Amino acid sequence: MMSSRGTKGCCCLLPLNEDNGRFLLLAIFIVLYLIAGATIFSTIERPSETVAHDRWDRILKNFSQSFNIGIPELRSFLRDYETAMAAGIRADALRPRWDFTGALYFVGTVVSTIGFGMTTPATVVGKVFLIFYGLFGCAGTILFFNLFLERIICLLAFVMKACHERQLRRNGLLPPTVRRGSSISEVDSLVGWKPSVYHVMLILGIFAITLSCCASAMYTPVEGWNYIDSLYYCFVTFSTIGFGDLVFKQQEPVLWTSYHSKLNAIFISFPILCI
Repeated sequence: MMSSRGTKGCCCLLPLNEDNGRFLLLAIFIVLYLIAGATIFSTIERPSETVAHDRWDRILKNFSQSFNIGIPELRSFLRDYETAMAAGIRADALRPRWDFTGALYFVGTVVSTIGFGMTTPATVVGKVFLIFYGLFGCAGTILFFNLFLERIICLLAFVMKACHERQLRRNGLLPPTVRRGSSISEVDSLVGWKPSVYHVMLILGIFAITLSCCASAMYTPVEGWNYIDSLYYCFVTFSTIGFGDLVFKQQEPVLWTSYHSKLNAIFISFPILCI
């Protein structure tokens, strides 16, 4: 008897209502979406990976034979170089990554949850500090983004309400203006009016796309990327995915300070809010 009661109580915890049905459908959709994405990307990218792997094996063998270096020694050297890269050492780096400007850019990618991976702490103390720093920094930044976005949406709603009121007045659908002290006024007729959430999303989307196109036009000549790569980089950055396959070059301090610190802060912050 107690077993049946317990089972009945558990069944009542998740009744199959509309909300739970929607949640279940969304979970199934996400699983199918992941499976479809994995299948498509595997089909597209796997052949290229195989070709690159075969080409790299041939390069290693040719290099080993040309300079009389064993494959194990050569792979050991490459692993040491990978370790150096993780510590921030690059063959074409023109400036240090852990000076104040580079560290400021790093903490910006941390608290914004972008996490490119181009610069990562290599010391134990740095990794432990990052755990606590990122915990509070990410929470605070996400809260700030939410509050800032609320104010942007309120501003959009105010502008859209003013445009809506102007359109109604032009079409003669608003009641005539009543003197102060009367029980009805033009403003009262729009009390409770709210803009469509789809219109707000459309405006934010257009704003994000516009900034992405402008940022891509800037990144193309400065970074030497083609425009598609620049758009790809903008999406990966603005959506805070942050793969790290395309990152900013370590340029001279003057160019770094003027272009990287100022323009990038603008081109990264606002689209992140919109998206």
